[in-house]
Amino acid sequence: MALPRRPTAAVPHGRLARLARFGGMAGGIAGGMIAEGARQWATGQKPTVAGLLLTPANALRVTQQLANLRGAAMKMGQLLSMDSGDFLPPELAEIMGALRADATPMPPAQLQAVLAKSWGKDWRRQFERFDVRPIAAASIGQVHRARTRDGRDLAIKVQYPGVRDSIDSDVDNVATLIRMSGLVPATLDVAPMLAEAKRQLHEEADYAREGECLAEFGRLLADAPDYRVPRFHADLSGRDVLAMDFVAGVAIETLVDAPQAERDRVMTLMIALCLREMFEFRLMQTDPNFANYRHDPATGRLVLLDFGATRAFSAAMIGDYAALLRAGMDGDAAGARDAMLAIGLFDTAVPAKHQAAIATMFDTAFAPLRADGLFDFTDNRIAASVRDEGIGIAADRDFWHIPPIDALFLQRKFAGLFLLGSRLGAKVDMAALLAPYRPA
Repeated sequence: MALPRRPTAAVPHGRLARLARFGGMAGGIAGGMIAEGARQWATGQKPTVAGLLLTPANALRVTQQLANLRGAAMKMGQLLSMDSGDFLPPELAEIMGALRADATPMPPAQLQAVLAKSWGKDWRRQFERFDVRPIAAASIGQVHRARTRDGRDLAIKVQYPGVRDSIDSDVDNVATLIRMSGLVPATLDVAPMLAEAKRQLHEEADYAREGECLAEFGRLLADAPDYRVPRFHADLSGRDVLAMDFVAGVAIETLVDAPQAERDRVMTLMIALCLREMFEFRLMQTDPNFANYRHDPATGRLVLLDFGATRAFSAAMIGDYAALLRAGMDGDAAGARDAMLAIGLFDTAVPAKHQAAIATMFDTAFAPLRADGLFDFTDNRIAASVRDEGIGIAADRDFWHIPPIDALFLQRKFAGLFLLGSRLGAKVDMAALLAPYRPA
């Protein structure tokens, strides 16, 4: 099913063209700050820079421009919209959440140019049908359905032009906007995180690499009939185009209206897959975006679509997480502290009061997982307690600590699973799922 008809927009793909968009966005934000500051002064309020930046009008400006830029700029905005819910007011989080919806498709002429570059000017001769209207449009590329002359029913991802060339500058420009917001302490060294963001986005923009990961997960899950990984078609794939089987399915979040038993089963499959990725494969698709998963109502299978953010983990790190799992299941505070130190979630330079607070937050999160029976993802008391404890730690900005990048990717995946479980209102026997991976 194609996206509803709506206007297309060419992707700005020159460095200067994209910089101009950022410049226009910054100018609009500055103008909005002046107007809002004047309004606050007139009403007797004392405005702050952060308060003037974080307004609904400015959030809307940022969202619209990032959506039009697509590429790394939109991808960074999506990550912020998923991870900043505890820091942004609800109305701002809702506006930023629009970035998780479909992007604006590129116009047919731009699509034609990308495909001609990848397949040659006579590329249409290979197809019995190629739907110009995409069935999905995301931050890095859009997806088209096609049928080849030899009868293959395909979903073909086509990358927006210039995405790879703009990654580094886009990340730097978005980072500048984040620094301007005042949400991140000026003393915090975010350079390693930005470097890793660029590396990860370059990998996601390499469709040849994603094709290899798609094929690898097809092999790894060949013994798991509850999952469906589309077959990779190497003859029509490259750095800018990725061809795979078209697999029917519905958005996983539409299961909110499904019977409780089906929601519980699907969420159990999601968590079981994450545990296998982590402890058996040591290879994980780390992007928690709901759009990466579909549900096939005809078979009940979980369909896995996107492997651009696939990441390998060292045996040492997974061993440390296994030790943390054992400590959490045993209620062993000292063991949990040692495991968290080994992982790098904090270090010995962190004051004792913060170490104790982190340990308390961890125990709060693990307590319900130790209990027999079903874990109810709709019980918001646990999430609220962990959130409040985390905000209390984060409020002491002099002691902010960035964990190792691998740990951040794992934590992001865990958080995404929790969000999905909450959205579905699922109930899962977590103790039973975790038990096989708890070391003796």
